[in-house]
Amino acid sequence: MSSRISLTRYLVEQQREHGHIPAQLRLLIEVVARACKSIAISVNKGALGEVLGSAASENVQGEIQKKLDIISNEVLIEANEWGGHLAAMASEEMDSIHVVPNRYPQGEYLLLFDPLDGSSNIDVNVSIGTIFSVLRKVNNQRGISEEDFLQPGKQQAAAGYCVYGPQTTLVLTVGEGVAMFTLDRETGSWVLTEDQVQIPEDTKEFAINMSNMRHWDAPVKRYIDECLSGKEGPRGKDFNMRWVASMVADVHRILTRGGVFLYPWDKRDPDKPGKLRLMYEANPMAFLVEQAGGLATNGRQRIMDVVPGKLHERVAVVLGSKNEVQRVTDYHLASPT
Repeated sequence: MSSRISLTRYLVEQQREHGHIPAQLRLLIEVVARACKSIAISVNKGALGEVLGSAASENVQGEIQKKLDIISNEVLIEANEWGGHLAAMASEEMDSIHVVPNRYPQGEYLLLFDPLDGSSNIDVNVSIGTIFSVLRKVNNQRGISEEDFLQPGKQQAAAGYCVYGPQTTLVLTVGEGVAMFTLDRETGSWVLTEDQVQIPEDTKEFAINMSNMRHWDAPVKRYIDECLSGKEGPRGKDFNMRWVASMVADVHRILTRGGVFLYPWDKRDPDKPGKLRLMYEANPMAFLVEQAGGLATNGRQRIMDVVPGKLHERVAVVLGSKNEVQRVTDYHLASPT
């Protein structure tokens, strides 16, 4: 780009053009972006910062926490609780919501985040990231409760993620397309490097954990079998498979060059609708993907239409290039439940 556009300038110009980024929302996004810079520093230090390895504790999901999981969660809470732009926060790493303490003013927004997605990859130096979602507080007549967070994803005011890779990249939507910002480590600023990101409608690339193949439902098996059949099969083309086991990294690749990402329901734990968390992972990623011209479903329904019943609800996820996601969804809809 001919001129360097900062994150702040981008948000100001979006407000001027579209009029839906009030001061509190702009401050919230800027504070989250600053918190991500702090997390990036810890991630980049790795063993030198003594942040690798397990914290010998479990989160509410029953998963072993890494030291960086806890550090990232604390960074996001401490950065956001005092600014007056938030009423409460919720995190994949916390049992319940974190209400802004009474000593600070309460704002109009709710923040949800996965502080460090893909944390199983921390110790092997593979790209990981932070995912966030912003909701408006709907009911201002009473205090804050978990019920305030139980809104469908289509009501998000903003969403994004930061991927900590060879470059540190912030990907953001405020409902008018998707923008990517790269962290200039010399100046410490976020610089717009791509605007109005678009996912190709067609692709020859899919991302899924093939080790779970024996547990998949028939529609998923059908789709992947067709992809693996290559030019000789019903699709008439060869597909490549990519799987990082970090949702941020896999979705970033799809936003950059297309593809389809699948984390479906399977028979290992049939009572759970899926593995990924609806409110911390699926909704913000679905918002980004749709804003970039893609689709995101749970196999049968648009993800952002799902009304959550609880804070840590899980969901099956199929997202990415429009025509491939539609094909997988059609296969599910044609199959008996």
